[in-house]
Amino acid sequence: MTAVAPPRSSAGPASPATGSTARDPRRHGVNRRGPWLAIVYWVVIAITLVPIAYMVAYSFNDAPTNRLTFAWNGFTTYWYANLVNVSGLGSAFVTSVVIAILAAVVSVAIGLPLALALERYRFPGRGAVNAVVFADIAAPSIVVGSASLSFFLSIGLGTGFLTVLLTHVAFDVAYVVVVLRARIAGTSRALEEAAGDLGATPFQAFRLVTLPLLAPGMLAAGLLALAMSIDDYVITSFVAGPSVTFPLFVYGAAKAGMPPQVLCFGTLVFAVGLLVALLNGALNRRLARTRG
Repeated sequence: MTAVAPPRSSAGPASPATGSTARDPRRHGVNRRGPWLAIVYWVVIAITLVPIAYMVAYSFNDAPTNRLTFAWNGFTTYWYANLVNVSGLGSAFVTSVVIAILAAVVSVAIGLPLALALERYRFPGRGAVNAVVFADIAAPSIVVGSASLSFFLSIGLGTGFLTVLLTHVAFDVAYVVVVLRARIAGTSRALEEAAGDLGATPFQAFRLVTLPLLAPGMLAAGLLALAMSIDDYVITSFVAGPSVTFPLFVYGAAKAGMPPQVLCFGTLVFAVGLLVALLNGALNRRLARTRG
């Protein structure tokens, strides 16, 4: 007597991609939330871009009184042709740009080794350093400004260009460290170890391998530091002394009537920032294609 095997079902195992019971609720949940997420996204974009659009448009508005007005009086490029005709505006803008560039360069130079140490090594006091970095970000601007002024007065350092630069570096470094740590966390050390196996010294591996890998992050961190420095008003107002930066000039001019050239400078800053951001994006895409 032979054993008879039980008949196998011709239907086979249920396919996870077919049938109503096989639907992924998470996938369909995402689809249902998609339109709302898109609406929120475009609302945020609109809120962000509308003031910028007004700034650009009214930088070409004819203002018969040489003071900013939101009544459209006709198109003109007069304000761009006479950017520095307002007393003190040109020098204030140059001061802000110089301080912002110096603060960005110094912040990246300090923040890069600090970010590498915090991300890759364990050392006594690492937790305290992390706490200081995030406290610098979380601290209100008025607290940072008043504390900086108190420190400079206690050591007998007069307020001016130098104190503004030092203060900007102090609050820029924290943001640079956060940006660079994110970049370092996504970078493998395999290439550096391979360079060491091929005879490269630690400095050569850092210069030829690590720095090129971190270059996009360094550029992004530097641009963030530059943007935060060039438009800071609250902290700068505490430590500026006789120095006048662009935000300080704008605040003072707003009391008596703002000249339209202020919008022109703002438009130029936005255009340069947008151009740099586009170039950085193109560089990142090119690097991604090269690695791929």
